[in-house]
Amino acid sequence: MSVVSPLFEVMYTFSSALLYPVIILLILFIVASLVLIGEFLSEYSKRSRDVNNLEHTCNHVEDNIKDSAYEKAAEALRNLKQNHIVTSFSRDAADHLENQRIPSIERISGEYEIRMAKQLEHTKIIAVVAPMLGLMGTLIPLGPALIGLTEGNIVQLANNLMVAFATTVVGLFAGSIGHVLTQVRRRWYWQDMADIDYILDTIEGKR
Repeated sequence: MSVVSPLFEVMYTFSSALLYPVIILLILFIVASLVLIGEFLSEYSKRSRDVNNLEHTCNHVEDNIKDSAYEKAAEALRNLKQNHIVTSFSRDAADHLENQRIPSIERISGEYEIRMAKQLEHTKIIAVVAPMLGLMGTLIPLGPALIGLTEGNIVQLANNLMVAFATTVVGLFAGSIGHVLTQVRRRWYWQDMADIDYILDTIEGKR
């Protein structure tokens, strides 16, 4: 008896057992992608970048820091009107600036950068993993489908091909959503990070 035959039997059994976990994960990814679309639209509706307001605020902060008027500089940061992330950073920075803890503001900037990267991870994982799962869901049913074909079992062939095509479409759909959201959000966060760096350079006197 060949050793290869039992080995292939184990591999076939293992791959067949993965079908239901793959389908469950694809369903979860579809739900997650729809939730992320809602979050994306909500974030888009709240984005409002005002370059003139940013420039005016930074000039005001710079002038007050030169005059050692840290409380006025902090108040100017709290009144900044920009996107949510930039506004949130300016308010956190204002608390430290008011107490003249300027070096710690750079640490806060790093934390915001990590927060943006973490937000991108959600859609990046869907964009990469969902098509892989879709491919797995396509290939796994092909084994039983071919067996059904050799045995003349058209029903088994049709059912397995239906599962294969459905998982492919679902995987590509979830992956495309994740890819689009990742690309758009990456551009948003690059712009937000550039504004945060501009505020940070103003506070540290590097402008």
